[in-house]
Amino acid sequence: MAATDSLAIVELGVDDTPAGLALSAEAHWNQNEADWRFFLSHGIVLGVRDGDQLIATAALLPYADGNAWISMVLVTARWQRRGIATRLVDACLDAARQRQLTTWLDATPAGAAVYGPLGFTPTLELRRLRLTDPPRAADTQALPAASADELIARDRRAYGFAREDLLRAFCARAGSRLVAGDKAIALVRDGRVARHIGPLLADDTASALALVAAIAQSETRPLIIDAVHSQFDFLNGLTSAGWSIERPFQRMRFGPRTTPGDESPFAVAGPEFG
Repeated sequence: MAATDSLAIVELGVDDTPAGLALSAEAHWNQNEADWRFFLSHGIVLGVRDGDQLIATAALLPYADGNAWISMVLVTARWQRRGIATRLVDACLDAARQRQLTTWLDATPAGAAVYGPLGFTPTLELRRLRLTDPPRAADTQALPAASADELIARDRRAYGFAREDLLRAFCARAGSRLVAGDKAIALVRDGRVARHIGPLLADDTASALALVAAIAQSETRPLIIDAVHSQFDFLNGLTSAGWSIERPFQRMRFGPRTTPGDESPFAVAGPEFG
C-alpha cells in the first residue's frame, strides 16, 4: 500500500459526485447526491486518490461576512489513521487563510480530539436524534408554509452571518418543506437515509416542540434532527416524544468570531456533518 505522503491532494469537480457520495455512504452519513453537487459547484472540495479510487475528501464552503465551513472530511476505512484527514483539513485551512476567512466545522468526539490541536475551539454542543417511525396522524392538517426570505433572515440572526445560497438551494429542492408554526419556523429536506429537520428557530421551547410534533405527524420516512444541547427542555421534550439520541458532536471554530448571533437555534442544519 502506498505511503500517504506520496498521495497528492487534488481539487475535485462535479463529476466526482458519485465517488464522494460513496464515501459518505460508507460512513453512514445522511448526505445525498444534491448535497455533494452543491459543495462541488459552490465550494472548494479537495480529495486524495489511490490510483483511480477516491479515498478521502474535505471541503471548504465560503459563506458571507468572512466565514466558511469545512465539511465532508471523509477517509475510506482502510486508509484511516494515516494522517490523510489532517492533511486535507490543513489544506482547507490554507485556502481559508488566503481568503481571510474564519472557518467552522462540526466534529464527532474523535474528530474534536484531532481538530483541537490544529487550533479549533469548541463553540456549541449538539446532539443528533432520530425518530425511526414518525407517528403519522390520520387527520393531519397541512402546516402553514413559510417563506425562504423569513428563514434566511432568522438564520442570519442566529448564526451572525448569512448562508443564503445554501438555504435557498435547500428550499428549492424537490421534497423540501419550509413550514411555520406558532412563533417557529423549520426546514424539512431529504437526506440519503432520513429526512432532516433544520434549521429550526423558535421564540420558545413550547413552540419548537409543537412544530416538530406537527412535522413528525405529517412525515412517513425516518427523521433526524441536530438539536442544540444547551436547549435542555427541547432536548428532553424530544426524547420524551420517542426521539433517540444517536451521537453527540461539537461545533468548532478556527479564527476570530466575526459577528455574534442574536438568538440560539433549537436545531441546526446544513450539509456540514453526516
